[in-house]
Amino acid sequence: MKRVLFLLGHLNDLDIEWMINNGSKADLEVGDRLISKGKTIENLYIVLSGELSINDGVSQNHIALIGSGEIVGEMSFLESRPPSVSVIATQPTSVFCISRELMNSRLATNLEFRANFYYAISLFLSNRLRKTTSQLGYGSPDEADVIDENVLDGVSQAGSRFGQILQKFSEV
Repeated sequence: MKRVLFLLGHLNDLDIEWMINNGSKADLEVGDRLISKGKTIENLYIVLSGELSINDGVSQNHIALIGSGEIVGEMSFLESRPPSVSVIATQPTSVFCISRELMNSRLATNLEFRANFYYAISLFLSNRLRKTTSQLGYGSPDEADVIDENVLDGVSQAGSRFGQILQKFSEV
């Protein structure tokens, strides 16, 4: 499942509108580095199109590929620490960017946004950890992508909201 759906399904329409109006689009060419291991990042990213490679940042050992609908930079955003991996475009890629400064300001002044944002982030990080644990041979592979029905309630609306973001930034 696209991780952005966790986020967009838990925010309200005003929050989505705020994100769209305060974010921007960045285009990457093959080989462009979105995130460098150990270097502070100032944005939270949502992949709009294309593909990114996650690698160890040293020997360029490939860890994973991510595409449209994935969120990038969320761990550094939460921890206020430099990333532990590098992220490089493997094909022409567009990402939605929203600055840490703007997000922190919104989180500090809007408690509902704050609660919903952190709840959504915790859900998709939990989902990612379950999937990783399953890939390492622990747990049940059948349960790696099982999602609570309460979470699924917002998925349809979240898909529509992701469509809004795609529409807005395809015009730019």
